[in-house]
Amino acid sequence: MVMSVEKAFRVLSAFGGQQRTLSLSQVAAATKMDVSSAQRFTHTLMRLGYLRKDGDTKRFELTPRTLDLGYYFLSGQRLVNVAMPYLMHLSKETEETVNLTLLDDTQIIFVSRFMSRHMLNTDVVIGTRMPAYCTAPGIAILSRLPEDEAMSIVDRSDLVPHTAFTTWQRDDVLAKLRASAKQGYATAFEEFYLGDASVAAPILDAGGRPQGAVNVAVSCSRYSREDVILRFAPLVVAAARAISGA
Repeated sequence: MVMSVEKAFRVLSAFGGQQRTLSLSQVAAATKMDVSSAQRFTHTLMRLGYLRKDGDTKRFELTPRTLDLGYYFLSGQRLVNVAMPYLMHLSKETEETVNLTLLDDTQIIFVSRFMSRHMLNTDVVIGTRMPAYCTAPGIAILSRLPEDEAMSIVDRSDLVPHTAFTTWQRDDVLAKLRASAKQGYATAFEEFYLGDASVAAPILDAGGRPQGAVNVAVSCSRYSREDVILRFAPLVVAAARAISGA
């Protein structure tokens, strides 16, 4: 473990969430470094082009160069490249928001996104993370893992009710995983965002292990729960199977 590398990434990660700009003291507090160490790391990252400092406010912010790592990941992901034509077709067929997500420990991460004109959540972009246990893509992926492995992920998660409709009690999450495995798709209605409905299906490798998930997200004001399942579940399952086969 090279601690200086870990600390450098800790500094870059401090700019996530709502913290778009940080003072030196805020960087130090967020990374649990002293101010002198934080100054050395911010200076190095500025010299490398990953941070810049406003000359007037003396606050730091990330630069576009930080996108390079994400670009290298996405351009090298075979699943993203294989899925793209199927996602585009699903987007045109449904005229709704279509996403490709991957599981990263206890969270899903959005790696491809085709937005609809009816889009609700404009703050969801490529790279956005959400809890797996209360999102349709997360449940779809977890449902195809061995149950003990899936529940190990659930048990490591911060199980909280994000809305009044969140499935967050352990036994209820387990029941949802089993139901989703049986029916071949997962749903989430206002579990993370109010007004948001989602249906997802897992993408499987040749051995039947989940690689990711495809989902369609729509507004609850435009569709009933029954309509979401009836209209979009077969399309999402077909797209996931096509990507799996490809």
